[in-house]
This record gives sequence, structure tokens and C-alpha cells, in this order.
Amino acid sequence: MARIGGAIPTVFSYFAEVLAREKRGEHLSWLCMFWMIGGIYASAMAWAIIPHYGWSFSMGSAYQFHSWRVFVIVCALPCVCSVVALTFMPESPRFLLEVGKHDEAWMILKLIHDTNMRARGQPEKVFTVNKIKTPKQIDELIEIESDTGTWYRRCFVRIRTELYGIWLTFMRCFNYPVRENTIKLTIVWFTLSFGYYGLSVWFPDVIKHLQSDQYALLTKNVQKDKYTNFSINFTMENQIHTGMEYDNGRFLGVKFKSVTFKDSVFKSCTFDDVTSVNTYFKNCTFIDTLFENTDFEPYKFIDSEFQNCSFLHNKTGCQITFDDDYSAYWIYFVNFLGTLAVLPGNIVSALLMDRIGRLTMLGGSMVLSGISCFFLWFGTSESMMIGMLCLYNGLTISAWNSLDVVTVELYPTDRRATGFGFLNALCKAATVLGNLIFGSLVSITKAIPILLASTVLVCGGLVGLRLPDTRTQVLM
Repeated sequence: MARIGGAIPTVFSYFAEVLAREKRGEHLSWLCMFWMIGGIYASAMAWAIIPHYGWSFSMGSAYQFHSWRVFVIVCALPCVCSVVALTFMPESPRFLLEVGKHDEAWMILKLIHDTNMRARGQPEKVFTVNKIKTPKQIDELIEIESDTGTWYRRCFVRIRTELYGIWLTFMRCFNYPVRENTIKLTIVWFTLSFGYYGLSVWFPDVIKHLQSDQYALLTKNVQKDKYTNFSINFTMENQIHTGMEYDNGRFLGVKFKSVTFKDSVFKSCTFDDVTSVNTYFKNCTFIDTLFENTDFEPYKFIDSEFQNCSFLHNKTGCQITFDDDYSAYWIYFVNFLGTLAVLPGNIVSALLMDRIGRLTMLGGSMVLSGISCFFLWFGTSESMMIGMLCLYNGLTISAWNSLDVVTVELYPTDRRATGFGFLNALCKAATVLGNLIFGSLVSITKAIPILLASTVLVCGGLVGLRLPDTRTQVLM
């Protein structure tokens, strides 16, 4: 995640350097869309690959190559392609100026100019530069140490100088004239991240909670009965057995799904080739019972007693497939739908970014997202909650795109990546905080998450409207 977080500010800062002013907002919005396309790709691959346990193989008993490993490899392929593509990209002109390669910087600037002029239909326009302002260097000490110091001394001085330069660049984000903008951006980034990611985690958990409530209503209760000389070889699901007696019984190839045995006695029974999920034995007694080739772990026996019992060839690892636990399919499917819902918002924001303005889109999208949170009061079913999730994600994505564009345009080149990186790190901190707060309220109340998300989004949107308009601004 640290590498991903470091790449995002660099990509936006690099791309902004080569864009014409009149199309900068639109093209930066298209760049934002590829983040969402990556999310759609990842969620689609998770839905398509992970639930299929047939996509796996074993190397002995110690190593199992499950489908989730295939998913990781598939997700890594775009990263490999990106690394290859970067070798064909020109270097940042500012970086070349910092290292003293003025001629190469001039050639890349000319390439950028000629490309943009051709796109405008003015290929005859000549690129002219009257003056190049060279960035101030801070590594004079390194040049002195390279002549007199030892290699480890030179390494120490270079690292210290680089860290000092990073600190100076970071502190310049809080100096005039960008200090006020940094404070406002901090508020907007924090509120948008807190509200968006907090509810993004809350939505699936609420849907799962609704499923659990509906599932609990269908639970079959069996009480105080006795079974003797029996054999069971079918699936038992969503049942609670209380005060039961099982004598000389055989559980052969049984799949237990959400089954609980309470205060029951098993005498001279056999459990053979049994798999289980959400299955527990509470305060049960086992006498002369054989467990062979089962996946019963110790934690599934709560306050239970064993007399002359044997456990042979216990299964290791997860034995329940996604066919046995349909809720796992549902998790990936909901995540895929929520990610897919942002695509229309991405397209609309890219087409309108340079027409209606960044601030109007930023503030309007956050306020509308906050208002849409109140519709969650009426979400009493899974389908309604999924619809609300798609609506919320579709409205919020326009705010994300406009915020990325505004952040890039408000900072000068010498601190753009640093400022963007700081705000991106703040975004991750707000995300963690939102996940903790919203996740703890899933089974308690709807009111607090809805009011909290709505309040922070509306407040953040109003602050965003106070930022300066950068639509016609030349990058500093």
C-alpha cells in the first residue's frame, strides 16, 4: 500500500506538467477514471476467480496454491505492464532542470508544446523559450564531501540532505501563498475520505446484517429428542438442537452449515468425512465417540466434555467452498456493483470538468452525497441497500475527480507532489478512522452513521466551495 500511495501523487503531478490549460481538467479526470477501472478489474477478478476452488493445486500437504493466489497474480499483471510502459515515457522537465540537464529539459518541453499545438490544429506555431528558471539546489555540501569524505560519510550526508530537502518542501506547503489552500484542502480531503470510505465499509456490513436477520428467522429448532441407531449423510443447515440425545449414530459425509448443538449427549457415535461452517457444540458431552477425517477445531467445542473419544486424520485448512457458503459470493458481487456504479459518474465529471468548473462539481457532489445519505433510512432490504450504495458511489466520484484536479492545480511545481502526497496520506488516516467508527456501529444503530456521514460530507463540500477557482489558472 505504501508503494501505491507513493505512485498516485507522482502520476498526477507528472501528467499535469504535459497538459494544455484548456483541457487539463478533462484529461486529469480521465486519469482519475483509470483508478476506478482498476477497481472494477480487481473486484471483477475477485468475483470470477476466488470463489472457484477448482483453480488450485497442492504441492504435498504443506503447500496449497488456492484460487486467491491466482487472483493476486492476475491483479499484478497491470502493474507489470505499467512498469514496461514507463520506460517509453519522457522524464519530468523539472527533474532534468534540477540535475542540470537543461538541453534535455528543453527538448521535452518542445515535444510537449508541439504535441499540444498539433492537437489544437496549430502545428505551425514555433516553440520559443526566453528564460529557464533553474530550481535552487540544496546539495552543495554533498559536492564538498565527495572530494574529501569517505564513502559512508558521503552516503550519510546525501541521505541527511535529501531528508532535509523533503522536510523543507513539506513545510513550504504551509507557507504563503498556499498555506490557506493547504488548510482548506486538508479539511476537504479528510471529510470526503472519512464519509466515503466509512460508508463504503458500512454498506456491505449492513447488507450482511440484513441477511443474517432474515436467515435467523428461518432457523429450525429441535428440542429434547432422542435418536438411536441412525445414519445421516445429507446436509444440515440453519438448525439449533437443544437437549438432544444421540446413541449409536453415524454422521457420514455430512456438511454442517450454521448448526448449533446445545446441552446434547453423543454416545457411541461416529463423525466421518464431515465439514462444517459456523457450527458449534455448546455444553455437550461426547462418550465413546470417534471423529475421523473431520474439520472440527477445538474452538468449535465450547464447554464440552469428552469421555474415551478419538480424533483421527483431522482435516487442515478451509474445507468449505463458496458453493457451501453463498454469502461469500454475495460479498464480491456487491463490491463489484458498487465499483461499477462509479463509471457513469467518472464519464460525466470528465466531460463537464472544464465547463461547469472544479469547485461547483466538488461542492455540489459532496453536498448531494451528504443528502443522499438520508435515503438510507428507508433501506430495509438487500436490494434497496445495494441501490443506495450505487447511488452514493455514483455521486461521490465526481467530488473525488474534481478534488484531485484542484489539488494538482493549486500547488506550484516544486511542491505539488509533496502536497498531494501529504493529503493522500491524510486520506488513508481518515479512511482507517472511518472504518473503525462505522464498522463498530453496524449492529447498533443506523442513525449515527447516517448523520455523521451526511454532516462531514456537507461541511466538507461547503469548505470546498471556498477554494480558489483554478479553471483558467496557469500551473505555477
